[in-house]
Amino acid sequence: MKYTIKDFNREFPNDDACLDYVFDKNYGKDFECPECHKTGFYRVKERKCYACAWCGYQIHPLAHTIFHKSSTSLQTWFHAIFLMSTSKNGVSAKEIERQTGVTYKTAWRMQRQIRMLMKPGSDPLKGTVEIDDTYIGGKRPGKRGRGAAGKTPVFGMVERQGGVKAKVMNDLKKRRVEPIIVENIEKNSKVFTDEFLSYRGLRKHDYDHDVIKHCIKEYVRGNVHTNTIEGFWSQLKRSIHGTYHSVSPQHLQLYVDEFAYRYNHRKSETPLFFLLMDRVI
Repeated sequence: MKYTIKDFNREFPNDDACLDYVFDKNYGKDFECPECHKTGFYRVKERKCYACAWCGYQIHPLAHTIFHKSSTSLQTWFHAIFLMSTSKNGVSAKEIERQTGVTYKTAWRMQRQIRMLMKPGSDPLKGTVEIDDTYIGGKRPGKRGRGAAGKTPVFGMVERQGGVKAKVMNDLKKRRVEPIIVENIEKNSKVFTDEFLSYRGLRKHDYDHDVIKHCIKEYVRGNVHTNTIEGFWSQLKRSIHGTYHSVSPQHLQLYVDEFAYRYNHRKSETPLFFLLMDRVI
């Protein structure tokens, strides 16, 4: 289902409409007052709260959300979430600054808060899973690929026709990689990797492990390949280079989570905007 800027502007034209949406999602129209146990709340004029029509008990729907105590317009917050949910290649803080009129510092802070909503779930991958790694850090002279200087390793696993999980790493040694695999992939799954030494020994953890040998220029052997995870890496790198130009290792995990979240919900019939709003509320 497509959700366009016309749809957004129609549903959320101002702060009042946004606040009503948050209240309805959190409490609903038939919410029973905790004090008098009657239903019926009204909006308190010029305040971001609602009061019981019978006893005056007040509810602040923005409490415990990313909007709490923010001086930024609620409609601007919603617009930023919309922009980040509809852009395949991500959207920069500079672009949010241009489109919403906030300062760059505010746009950057809003983006960070929104990205934190995109943290991955805990459900394990299963079936056929591809495992691979990549290095983020732009083009540099010298060695390419594994062990390249000045780049940050990212380890990833993707379920065929399913979701992806990716983690920024200090290194890709077996003692660091193997526990992540065991924690995030169900036993007895088919696991496809390249011939990297850190991926050896997965059969002892009850995985049906098969290896594609890139060293002899083998990239597909029947059903055995890592093209799915490599496609995710390609999209991630193009977006970082084209939209953000560079990302510091300190913040890289949030960007990786953003693209993983977008990938994992690519088939959702519910627009990504509303999936994120469910996490806000």
